[in-house]
Amino acid sequence: MTEQRSGFPRRDAEGRVLTLGDLLGVSLAGWVVGVLALVLLDWVVTSFGSGEFGRANGWLAVILPVWLYWEDFRAWEFGAARVVAGLVAGGAGLIAGLAAAGLAADLPPLVSGGLGALAFTLAFAVVWFHGVRWLARRTG
Repeated sequence: MTEQRSGFPRRDAEGRVLTLGDLLGVSLAGWVVGVLALVLLDWVVTSFGSGEFGRANGWLAVILPVWLYWEDFRAWEFGAARVVAGLVAGGAGLIAGLAAAGLAADLPPLVSGGLGALAFTLAFAVVWFHGVRWLARRTG
């Protein structure tokens, strides 16, 4: 039986996130915190008369989820499985994020970028979680 670290998200002894639900939950919580921080920052900036509300780049909301993904990436042994899964998940996340932001291009950058960051967060988590495990089983 594999030893498990305490805390959330639940991780195995190597530091890898154990379930897709944990990965999605923590990454979505990070996205929400990022959006709230951007809204607050944008409100503060506009209250001083520097531009209109909603002009902050919503893509910045992806910072905390990417940090989580980076930590999970580092927890996997170096090899083709983690590199290929990371590249494919990054590509899938970027495509999903750009598509979502493009569909919302008429909205303020805070909203369209935030939706792009959300799509990136979801796509990356799903592709990474399943992809790295599938490739690790195949490559030994």
